[in-house]
Amino acid sequence: MQPTAIEVHDLCVTYDQKPVLWDIDLTVSSGSLTAIVGPNGAGKSTLLKAAMGLLQPTSGYVSIFDSTAKRAVRSIGYVPQRESVDWDFPISVEEVVLMGRYGRLGLFRRPSKYDRKIVAECLDKVQMTEYAKRQISQLSGGQQQRIFIARALAQQPDIYLMDEPFAGIDAATENTIVDILKGLQKDGKTIVAVHHDLQTIPSYFDSVILLNLRLIACGKVQDVFTAENLQKTFGGRLTILDQVTEAVRTGQQRHTQDSETEVKG
Repeated sequence: MQPTAIEVHDLCVTYDQKPVLWDIDLTVSSGSLTAIVGPNGAGKSTLLKAAMGLLQPTSGYVSIFDSTAKRAVRSIGYVPQRESVDWDFPISVEEVVLMGRYGRLGLFRRPSKYDRKIVAECLDKVQMTEYAKRQISQLSGGQQQRIFIARALAQQPDIYLMDEPFAGIDAATENTIVDILKGLQKDGKTIVAVHHDLQTIPSYFDSVILLNLRLIACGKVQDVFTAENLQKTFGGRLTILDQVTEAVRTGQQRHTQDSETEVKG
C-alpha cells in the first residue's frame, strides 16, 4: 500500500460566507498522478490553494506528509493558471525559473553555480533552453506554460500541484508536459492537476478526484471515473456524458489490451 502524500479531512472553505468546498475527505497516495475534475466553480483551484496553506479553512485541515502545508512548503511545487500571471512583467525566462530555487537559498544568499545548473537542466527538460534570455512577454502561451513547469521543477519538490497545466496550449507542448509528469511519477513524485479534458483522463492519469462543492468520488481512474459519477459531478450534461462514456470505453479497452500484453509477455 502506497503511503499518503496528501490527506484532506472534513475540509470546508467559504468566501464571504458562501461555501466553496464543503466537508471534503480524501487522500492522495504518494507517487500518484491525480486529476481534479469538476465544473466551473466546483472548488478545484480552491482545493489546491488550501493544500498549499494559502487559504484558511472554515473547518477541517489538509496535511502534507503528516505535516502542515506551512511546514512542508519546500515539499510543494505549484504551477498556477496561466491567466493569473502578469506576463508583461519585465523578467527573463531564466530568471523566472531561478525563482524556483529561492526557497532553498538562505537569507541574502545569491544563487550558486549549482542553482544555475539546476535551472539549465529544467529548461532543457521542457525544451526551452534557447529561450533562456528572452523576456517572458515574448513567449507563446504554450512556451509560457513550459516555463512555469520548469520553475516548479527547479524547486525539486516531492509534490506538484498544477492548476490547469494543459489549458490553451498546443499539442506539442501537451505531449511534452505529459512526458514530464509521467517521468516525475516514475521518480516517485506526487502530481495533482486540475484538468478539463475528460477524454484524456484515462491515458494521462491513474487517479481522479471528482468534485462539485462536495467530493463526489476519489480513487483509481478505472474504479471511479464512470458515467454515473460524472453525471453526479456535472449534473447530467449530455455532451460531457458522451465524452466520458467514450473515454471510459477507450480506457477500459486500453487497460484490457495492456493486461493481455502483460500476460503474453
